[in-house]
Amino acid sequence: MTPTLAPVMMMRRFGVVAVAAVMVASSAGAAELTRVASSFEEKDPFGMFFDFTFDRIFDRGKVAREWYQQGALEDVSELTYFRDETRLGIDTHIGLFRDVELHVGVPIVFQQDRRWTFSKDTTDSNTTIYRNCGDARGTPCPTPGGGDGRLFEVGANGATSFRGGLGDFTFGLAWNVFNQKKDDTKPTWMLRFEYTAPTASTLNPSTATTAEMRGAIGERVHRLAFSTAVSKRLIDTFEPYVGVSYVLPLVSQSFYSNCDDARDSRMARAENCGQGPWSRAETGIRPQHVGVVTFGNEIIAFERADRFQRVVIDLRGFWQYTSEGRGYNELSDLMGKMLYNSDYGTVGAQVGFVGQAAEFVMLKAYGSVAYQTERYLTSENIGKDVNGNGTIDISSAPLEINPNYDFRVDRVGRRFRMQEQLVWRIQVTATLSF
Repeated sequence: MTPTLAPVMMMRRFGVVAVAAVMVASSAGAAELTRVASSFEEKDPFGMFFDFTFDRIFDRGKVAREWYQQGALEDVSELTYFRDETRLGIDTHIGLFRDVELHVGVPIVFQQDRRWTFSKDTTDSNTTIYRNCGDARGTPCPTPGGGDGRLFEVGANGATSFRGGLGDFTFGLAWNVFNQKKDDTKPTWMLRFEYTAPTASTLNPSTATTAEMRGAIGERVHRLAFSTAVSKRLIDTFEPYVGVSYVLPLVSQSFYSNCDDARDSRMARAENCGQGPWSRAETGIRPQHVGVVTFGNEIIAFERADRFQRVVIDLRGFWQYTSEGRGYNELSDLMGKMLYNSDYGTVGAQVGFVGQAAEFVMLKAYGSVAYQTERYLTSENIGKDVNGNGTIDISSAPLEINPNYDFRVDRVGRRFRMQEQLVWRIQVTATLSF
């Protein structure tokens, strides 16, 4: 892609500078969360390191659905959801000045495979996914809770989705305001700003994918990340730390909108696309805000500072809040469109091992598990009060209906919900310092 050429050329120039310079490794001497490349130090004119991170993610959860029939609202278990993802992150950290670094990150997603199968005791004969007599426009239905209209196909062997490719490039600056290595009366305090550019190809959930023809992964969203972290070595064994971060999303010009494929079979009012209040910006992706709190402790099991040797055990916990928004979620590929997610929380724990046997090479391995709270996967707002009478008139004022709304899955009593979701992650990082 053309947008990725500039970052690639930038990295090549950095490589030329690195080879041409006489370089000595310069580490901020802090917990990994607050580590920053540093240059122009005494006896250390230039600091730089590369992180090569191999990442495996396993995600499993249950998709349930509200089902209102015979005067009662039931919670029906429909699908089991699986995600298997493999990626490689290449990150360059360059010391610009004392405790100030420039960071460039390039993610390569080798596979992002999803699979859906019917839950236990759910079959094609009793699933609500195959029993919809209504349509997306909300046409009156003679047998609510019945019919033979299918939202999507699952099949005996399950439904699948395959995505991958070059991800969004990240550029950032980090600064260690205080560095305990230089002043042991103070902790190491890091401030970081990162910009993730929408360089990946646009994700279109309405396009079918195969293992041979993988779909794109780019949501075309600018993301501004602000973070800070503090660590403090206590005696010779413990280094506790805490970090806070927030990601602000901004939609780019080439985002995907469900109105790009406006059809009555998938939208309440396809004809409303681009009309009245329903501009492309209003009907397109509405990315979610993310905030994270991280806390933990590095246990230094072994250290020979004069030989740059150490073994560290890293115990970490984290909590994340993700706001509501319209985007690509666990049902988007099945429904063929962006869906509106309710907000949710994620709580997790991680254990890691850091090993360094020489000055220029370090290996890190982390394993984590996280639980994501329940959330609605289909909770689009029905519309807007355009005429100002205080109500949304779905009969007398059809322009007030949100074209993204789908009467089959967005109204109360028909919504899908994600439950019992666990995410396992394994990361192995090789760090090369110069």
